[in-house]
Amino acid sequence: MNISMILEMAASDGDRIVVTGAGRSLSAAELLERARFAAARFRDRPAVLYLGTNHPAYPVALFGAALAGVPFVPLNYRLGDAQLTALRERHEGALVLEQDDLDALVAGALPDGEPAVDLPDWDGDAVAVIIYTSGTTSDPKPAVLRHRHLLAYVLNTLEFGASEPTDAALVAVPPYHIAGLTNLMSNLYTGRRVVYLPAFDPAEWLDTVRAERVTHAMLVPTMLARIVAELGDGDAGTPTLQSLAYGGSRTPRTVLEHALRAFPDTGFVNAYGLTETASSVAVLSPDDHREAFGSTDAVVRDRLGSVGRPLPGIEIEIRTESDDPVATGETGLVFVRGEQISGEYGNRSVLDENGWFATRDLGRLDPDGYLYIDGRADDTIIRGGENIAPAEIEDVLLAHPGVVEAAVIGVADAEWGQRIVAVLVGDVDPAAVKDWVRERLRSSKTPDTVVLRSELPKTETGKLLRRTLITELENANA
Repeated sequence: MNISMILEMAASDGDRIVVTGAGRSLSAAELLERARFAAARFRDRPAVLYLGTNHPAYPVALFGAALAGVPFVPLNYRLGDAQLTALRERHEGALVLEQDDLDALVAGALPDGEPAVDLPDWDGDAVAVIIYTSGTTSDPKPAVLRHRHLLAYVLNTLEFGASEPTDAALVAVPPYHIAGLTNLMSNLYTGRRVVYLPAFDPAEWLDTVRAERVTHAMLVPTMLARIVAELGDGDAGTPTLQSLAYGGSRTPRTVLEHALRAFPDTGFVNAYGLTETASSVAVLSPDDHREAFGSTDAVVRDRLGSVGRPLPGIEIEIRTESDDPVATGETGLVFVRGEQISGEYGNRSVLDENGWFATRDLGRLDPDGYLYIDGRADDTIIRGGENIAPAEIEDVLLAHPGVVEAAVIGVADAEWGQRIVAVLVGDVDPAAVKDWVRERLRSSKTPDTVVLRSELPKTETGKLLRRTLITELENANA
């Protein structure tokens, strides 16, 4: 099996427009034809590197590589020259597609001959995609996704052709993010037209939803925060938008509740997953959001802070550092297992002997099976021998009316091992913020230092660069 089967299935309705962007639209039949042209060009290369923005050339390149049986490698085109050069050198001999190549790829103006008709039937265990992790704390690692992992995600969670003919999905997440890849595959499989936004801007995003009559969209939390800030106290005015998915990092409760008010007729979906898990492994459904948002029951309302329950075919366990199971409701390390789980870097698998993948996320499961993510295990602050999760303090800080964004980190300290530093965006008095936390958490979890900044360092997909903050603050105090 090969992910190209998704395109071939979609092409059974060949005249249907399946992708729009950069001033062009392609039908399913045209996309398949362009992919076959591309495969003829790609087949003798060890890989295809994609360094462009969101563009109709992205699905042409992805499925062209799949048909040719070579790995597709989307790279972050915003990286510096030295970083991009280093990544390109890892794939010697690969064909590199840059922004200037994209229009020609969509037009089918390729110089290497006729569409291939004798491409081999590639094994599902072959490498389909390599996505480099963000590298927020170290060099990027090549996460390997095989055809069988991606197909397991699509086939186990979605129904082919289940969408209405008028359905359209807006993709604004970057093409080098796992969500950009799986959004394309999922929408093509279910029958939605994919609308590409080359670069995210909140006003343009809203305008595109209205102009293209978008029914489904996916955002990272930073994007969602910028949209609700753009809207202020107004209604979004997007009557066609049926579903809005968000995920990729923690979403502040204040942002989510603002969004639920701004999009009253839209079903919200919180999706939790990693690159190594071929996208989502747990989902908080629209019904869950509606029930929690309108509930007076504290336990039910708290579910707005969860990432939902496991998808079909996914198992989740919470364990201690020594691999022992924890009791329901207790925090530990999140492990996942299922057909879609890769857990592979380069040629090295990190799955255990029973197929479990250690996410390195800290989390807990409530009695009804809802998963709560409390941050990364690597982010844990150890102060005076006590393990402290930054997320717990951040949630308290974000409830303060003057705090817009918050990051809590541990900085080296001779007496305590680490001291707690809260880095905030907002208009607040540091001493008053400390009192706010002390009143709601015990004194050992009160920040020792509060630093005010105009913004927090983040990746392009909105993940906080904690290591950058720690290094900056430790160097400032050196």
